[in-house]
Amino acid sequence: MYKDNCKVFSGSSNPKLAERICVELGIPLGQIKLSRFKSGEVYCVYEESIRNCDVFLVQTFSHPINDHFVELLVMIDAAKRASARTINLVIPYYGYSRQERKSAPREPISAKLVADVLTTAGAHRVLTVDLHAPAIQAFFNIPVDHLTALDLISDYIRNKKIPNPVVVSPDAGRATTAENLANILNAPFAIMIKKRLAHNEATITHVIGDVEGRTPIIIEDMIDTGGTIVKVVEGLKERGAADAFVCATHPVFSGPALQRLDHPNIQEVIITDSIALPEGHPSRFKVLSLAHLFSDAIRIINDGGSISTLFKYGGV
Repeated sequence: MYKDNCKVFSGSSNPKLAERICVELGIPLGQIKLSRFKSGEVYCVYEESIRNCDVFLVQTFSHPINDHFVELLVMIDAAKRASARTINLVIPYYGYSRQERKSAPREPISAKLVADVLTTAGAHRVLTVDLHAPAIQAFFNIPVDHLTALDLISDYIRNKKIPNPVVVSPDAGRATTAENLANILNAPFAIMIKKRLAHNEATITHVIGDVEGRTPIIIEDMIDTGGTIVKVVEGLKERGAADAFVCATHPVFSGPALQRLDHPNIQEVIITDSIALPEGHPSRFKVLSLAHLFSDAIRIINDGGSISTLFKYGGV
């Protein structure tokens, strides 16, 4: 068993991931009661002592994101009032991350607001994976361990021995990640240039790079409605590419995303369990678990050491 003063508790967003993390650590999942009053207000009580313990709260910002966010705040407050020594947030998917800057007048910077609220509530540290914008780390005045699923995804892809691959970034923002994956796979990479018409709506205008006759490996940090990814796949197909592999850390999958991604020109959708996938999803979806990555990070935080040792091919 791991240290007695290290305890992991799960919110209601992704309990299976929390259970897997505890299996990796060799400790039982902490006992906590979460419920709702008739009015919808959140109730939380820890059903075991956490006094002078290093508490890790696992809560991803999946749908319904606002409910899960408030639930986490209540969990933080209860842990603080129960005299936990440290309160560490394991947030696999950091919601509101696409609102990390102002792109128009009179807009909020919601990613900063979320960081401020979590810190004010009493969090001492945040562990997260593949932020939409790495600069979000600077929104916190507490330590942020920014992990990456790139090693996990690249190892899986490399073992598939995909013939004649080309790594594709769906936009300029993911070009660095695509280049890193291309270097790992010793493959060329291409960039799609898109014009965003509205939220969750974009059109592909150009492709930079040679994709004809190659098997695209599209790499993203998240997939929301799936509309843009499908347009990227179809755009690559029109330019003579083979059926694609789609990779993303965060399966947000809003609206008709599952149906859209069950597409004849997509060979496989490779994602992680940062967000729980609904039961009965199509067989072309491959889910890789982040449990080992998070458990190793928790050990390093408790025992001391460098988080960078977790990155085989370099951090983010």
